[in-house]
Amino acid sequence: MKLYHGSNTEIHKIDFAKSKPNKDFGKGFYLTADRHQAEQLAEQRAMFFGGEPVVNEYLFDEKKLKNGLLNVKIFEGYTIEWAEFVVTNRSNPSQQPTHDYDIVYGPIANDKVGVQIELFTDKLIDIETLIKRLQFMKGITFQYFFGSEKAVAYLQKL
Repeated sequence: MKLYHGSNTEIHKIDFAKSKPNKDFGKGFYLTADRHQAEQLAEQRAMFFGGEPVVNEYLFDEKKLKNGLLNVKIFEGYTIEWAEFVVTNRSNPSQQPTHDYDIVYGPIANDKVGVQIELFTDKLIDIETLIKRLQFMKGITFQYFFGSEKAVAYLQKL
């Protein structure tokens, strides 16, 4: 399968040091199977940080998700477990990861996730309300998180 990463630069080598902390699944390299989504992200990054929009393409053998060589977590949809996982990663005060998964696959959280997590942690909304509010506004869209050198070794740059 083809996976895409929208950026404002061509990525020749994946560098975790450039990854930002406190994302949905933690600090790592994020991809999507939706080229249009990657194009939109590339345009946003170029607008905010300069450069030109670039969609980096990778080939990934989906069978690797189930071969037992990688520690993989799959969220099939917006669930309590998914919401708690996102809250834990988005709220992580440490530089240490909150999990040891090589790859995580699951829905993208709404862009306004920070406010919703604060409301939840302050006990102003319950977990069911949090799940509804974290759902991506443009419909359910899934993302792939690659969190280890072992995992990115399975990505073939196109």
